[in-house]
Amino acid sequence: MADMYETREERRKRLLEAKNKNKGPKNKKEQQNKTKKSGKQIAKRIFLTLIALAIVGMIGGAITFAVMVKDAPKLDAATLKDSISSTFYDSEGEEIAKVGAVNRDYVNYEDIPELVKDAFIATEDARFFKHHGIDPIRLGGAVVANFKHGFGSEGASTITQQVVKNFFFNQPQKTLSRKAQEAWLAIQLERKYSKEEIFEMYVNKIFMSENMSGVKTAAKTYFDKELDELTLPEAAMLAGMPQAPNAYNPFNNPDRADKRKNVVLSLMHQHGYITKAEMEEAQKVSVESFVVSKDKRKSTDLPYDSFIKEAIAEIEEKYPDINVYTDGLSIQTTLNKKAQDQVDKIMYENEIVPFPDEKFQAGITLLDTKTGGILAIGGDRDPDVKFGFNYATEQKRQPGSTIKPILDYGPAIEYLKWGTYHTLVDKATTYSDGTPIGNWDNQYMGSLSMREALARSRNIPALEAFKEVGADKAQEFAANIGVELKEVYESASIGGISPGISSLELAGAYSAFGNEGIYNTPHAVKSFTLKDGTKINMEPEPKAAMQDYTAFLITDMLKDVVSSSYGTGSYANVSGLPIAGKTGTTNYTDQELADYNIPTSKAVPDAWFAGYTTNFTMAVWTGYESRKNYIAPGMDQKIAQQIFANIMEYISEDVETKDFKQPDSVETVKIEKGTYPARLASSYTPSSQILTEYAVKGNILNQVSQKYDKPDAPSGLNASYNKGNDEIKLSWKYGSKKGVKFQVNVSVDGGGSEQLTQTSDKSLKIAKPTPGSSYTFTVIAVKDSQSSDAASASVTIPKQEVEEEQPTEDENEAIDDKEDKQDTEDTETDDSQDQDQGTDQGTDQDTDQDTDQGTDQGTDQGTDQGTDQGTDQGNTDNNNNGNDSGNSGNASDDSSNSSGNSNTNSGNSGNNSGNSDNNSGNSNNNSNSSNSNNSNTSSEEDGNENSTSGSNSSNSTTNQNNGNTTNQSNNKTDNN
Repeated sequence: MADMYETREERRKRLLEAKNKNKGPKNKKEQQNKTKKSGKQIAKRIFLTLIALAIVGMIGGAITFAVMVKDAPKLDAATLKDSISSTFYDSEGEEIAKVGAVNRDYVNYEDIPELVKDAFIATEDARFFKHHGIDPIRLGGAVVANFKHGFGSEGASTITQQVVKNFFFNQPQKTLSRKAQEAWLAIQLERKYSKEEIFEMYVNKIFMSENMSGVKTAAKTYFDKELDELTLPEAAMLAGMPQAPNAYNPFNNPDRADKRKNVVLSLMHQHGYITKAEMEEAQKVSVESFVVSKDKRKSTDLPYDSFIKEAIAEIEEKYPDINVYTDGLSIQTTLNKKAQDQVDKIMYENEIVPFPDEKFQAGITLLDTKTGGILAIGGDRDPDVKFGFNYATEQKRQPGSTIKPILDYGPAIEYLKWGTYHTLVDKATTYSDGTPIGNWDNQYMGSLSMREALARSRNIPALEAFKEVGADKAQEFAANIGVELKEVYESASIGGISPGISSLELAGAYSAFGNEGIYNTPHAVKSFTLKDGTKINMEPEPKAAMQDYTAFLITDMLKDVVSSSYGTGSYANVSGLPIAGKTGTTNYTDQELADYNIPTSKAVPDAWFAGYTTNFTMAVWTGYESRKNYIAPGMDQKIAQQIFANIMEYISEDVETKDFKQPDSVETVKIEKGTYPARLASSYTPSSQILTEYAVKGNILNQVSQKYDKPDAPSGLNASYNKGNDEIKLSWKYGSKKGVKFQVNVSVDGGGSEQLTQTSDKSLKIAKPTPGSSYTFTVIAVKDSQSSDAASASVTIPKQEVEEEQPTEDENEAIDDKEDKQDTEDTETDDSQDQDQGTDQGTDQDTDQDTDQGTDQGTDQGTDQGTDQGTDQGNTDNNNNGNDSGNSGNASDDSSNSSGNSNTNSGNSGNNSGNSDNNSGNSNNNSNSSNSNNSNTSSEEDGNENSTSGSNSSNSTTNQNNGNTTNQSNNKTDNN
């Protein structure tokens, strides 16, 4: 019994183990059922939660939808039926045109052929007759269609929604509220009107380009047919237009219209309206084969269509949900009617500026310099084509040299702070890849200032500036003024950009230069007002695109393009107007010249001119639609300049045109002409050699030209009288005498100063001065027309003692050149040779020889007194290197008071009693002396020039013969 005793705890444990052993399959099944029951309960709870959330979401959505649609416009029968056109106003607020619903022929539903209905329904809303205004299935189908046939092949909105949108909504932004209101009104419209009525509203409201609305008007315009006469390809083309009317206009874009037509045909086949064979046959028919030919198209008589087209494009680009043709807008534009009328006359009448032929085209953009507002546009030269291709805004052509201020010189000033005088070298060079580059005239001009390089339109200096700045900085500068370039290579520096630039873009860029560096995006629309009175501003915000010093320096240089003697834009000049501008031409490659059979390399495909005043900016392109047609050399290439000048002069009448103002950031610089690199003019630079240039403040060069510096004054001037030789000796000292000459003046007894001579020597002798007179000499150094201060010295000549007249004996006076060596030690070396010639007693004939540029020239000096006896002194023949040498002497006869005559002949010097001839281009000097009041002066100037001056009663004469003068006079001798 004791062995069987169990505690309560032991017994409980044993029973639990036995229970676990007895568990079988039945217990497992129960457990599984329990688990399944628990899972179903969880799923049920989740489902109920979702239902609750859905109900809450639907309630919330309904409340939100109700809030969104509470402000939706009410359905108005008059709005649905009435035409709503948009009105354009010029800059003065005067109405200029209406576009949109004005040109419409209304068609009733029962008059619309089934073919036309099928084409539009297949394209715009295949389930139109099945839905109730909105179609979720169409939304999904539109996504698939866009993937299958390309983006835009099928829209998501139903025809009913499009009617609501066209008649009631024109807000610029797409919003959830707008979509909710559109859906709500579409449902309401379906409840109020039948499908047939809604379709009738749609086909009469849609805009079809060419300033018209409605499918009936479009059929008449494009095919000259009624609706019931249309073929399958024609109906398909019309049905494809509402999505983008201007883009699919068959007159302007036949290729795009043809592709869109084929998409419509495939949709008609897809939805079972036509067979595959009908589709393929219709797709083979090109749009150009069935539209009205150009010569039979009727003008819509819309004024200023090129301008209005640009205005519409601006609104559509910024606010794509707005339809100018159907939304009844009031559009305030920047149009200047006076300017636009003049542009139209030039473009259409061919009288103000004659064009070479009818195919010659022009693209003109005229802006307000200060605001960027477009004042006038010349889009094409055919007045019968409306909303056609716009050569001013849509065409992009290479700009030639008009790009140089934008990519080359503007950036150089902006980032490197170059002054207008900055030196550039026009020399043979290549691009970095080795491709050669040249100038338009195939010449090189060496060193030029930036101003002259730009005015002369030299290519190589422009490339040099571009390289200095760098392509990245150049690209950045251009982008700041509206010229967006994806890639910029070195060839862009002279206009080689792809695909090119429009006259609108070019005018916008140049206006920033004329507006002190402030850029305004060119725009034709100032604002527009919606039907509900909401006004939307379209004017761009001004931005500082460059420093004001850049704008001013570029402008001042561009003024030289028009007004300077060497500028390339003289035909654009208008008298009295401060105009800045730039020419530009492009060229053909050698391959193009051959392929297009162009007879001369001077022919060009494009000719430009862009320029501005403080009021107006204009860019003009001229050329042909195809590069295969060339502008011939001559005046045809100046037509762009002539157009600019005519319009600018016309619109500037009675308008104050101020000159461009120099900003505080710019300093005026006086540059010495012809200095490369540039040097500042010195205080001695002649006014005729000074150029006015400009520099960025704080960046002025500091090197001053020394070309015209005032030379130093001579020093150590000494004047002494040699009684033995009866002469005055004058000498002075000077440092470097390269290019220096000395002007010697004399005043006798306080009288007026007269010039004795100009010499390169540093000494001078004056023979036979007047006894008792006082001589004052001044010597001035002269270099390049600049004169030094004067050095001065004086000497008084002793009076002669009075003696009784004695019989005359032979007296010969001679000047010994050995003493001259003492006076000329500081001068160039002179080889003096004394030659005694003749039989007279004591007569010396001296011949000095000097060398200048390989030429020896000599002057003999001597004096002799006596009575006339007719005795010959002999002949001296000196011939040094083919140059003349001669003898000089002075004689006076107390009895006859006569002096001899000079004789020089081909380098041979002959002294005969009183007779002299001058041949071979030498000087003939004849002077009379009276008693002893006679003084003669002789000087040597590097062997170039010998001058003899005789003074009678304080008068002196200087003879110079082309820097190489030989003076001779006979010596008279009395033989007792």
